[in-house]
Amino acid sequence: MKAKYTVTDRIITKITGWIAGIIIFGLFIWGIYTIWELNHYEYTNDAQVQEYVNPVISRADGFIVAVKFEENQQVKKGDTLLLIDNREYVIQQRQTEAAIEKEKARLLVLESNIHTLEKLASSEKAQINVRKARVWKQELENTRYENLYQNESATKQQLEDVQATLQVCNNDYLASIDSYEAAVAKINDVKAEIAVVRSEISRLNALLDRHKLDVSYTVITASYDGRMGRRIIEVGQMINVGEVLAFIVNNETDKWIVANYKETQIENMHLGDKAELVVDAYPKKKFKGTIISFSPATGSAFSLLPPDNSTGNFVKIVQRVPVRIRVDGTPEELELLKVGMNVNVYIPIK
Repeated sequence: MKAKYTVTDRIITKITGWIAGIIIFGLFIWGIYTIWELNHYEYTNDAQVQEYVNPVISRADGFIVAVKFEENQQVKKGDTLLLIDNREYVIQQRQTEAAIEKEKARLLVLESNIHTLEKLASSEKAQINVRKARVWKQELENTRYENLYQNESATKQQLEDVQATLQVCNNDYLASIDSYEAAVAKINDVKAEIAVVRSEISRLNALLDRHKLDVSYTVITASYDGRMGRRIIEVGQMINVGEVLAFIVNNETDKWIVANYKETQIENMHLGDKAELVVDAYPKKKFKGTIISFSPATGSAFSLLPPDNSTGNFVKIVQRVPVRIRVDGTPEELELLKVGMNVNVYIPIK
């Protein structure tokens, strides 16, 4: 008995055949395009947009008194981002400034003392010459009286008086020498003390520079033109030295793509080769790029725990080599690209 097909069955069969034909034709076209693409491009979808994203780190601790930026805000180099309570740092700076003034006043006193001691030493030196002359005169007198005594023209008592006077003059002369040497030693002591004071002033000046630096750290500014990232702090928050306060994306450097190509794909790649970029966020727009560098090692070699094939657990896995590609385009085009966006990279095979 022959099967009977209704009109509906015939229509469904015809439509199914057309759909199957269209699918087969589409797969055929896709296969031809894929083969053509594999023969003309080295392709990877393991690529992301990269840009310098740097943390804003505190170099002083204290309470935040003002936050001068919002998330995603454009900032210029030198713009104030945060203000930290600086009163403690200012007090330390003033204390050091007062200590410097005190040491400078002490230095003036010591320099004045040196002037006085030099005058005293000069006077003592003059006394040495005076008393030396007296000794010389008294020695002549003593010699004369000894001759007179030998000739019995002077008494023993007169000779003893002259000798006693000579001894007194000698002692005065020696005492004046000691006084002069003491005055010179005191001058040297004061000069040494002046050197100590000057060293202390130098130390305090260095400490003052440090305090000024600490005060400057309480004003956190943008290091370059950029865009602020997520804001994670608020006024009144206590922060510590080294704490990450925000993130800033550097606008002063180029954007680039890091394309992780298989090691079997980089044979025909060279510095300066052009690349076509298709970003997932803008599938209908093509960007241009240029290869500017190849990583000196595979990505696994830079990982926290690089593989050690000598342990006996060796399984051969195709490694990937990061290729850095500079994005070429107008500022308006580059503005569309955000850090971390996924990119499809096509590099023509030469």
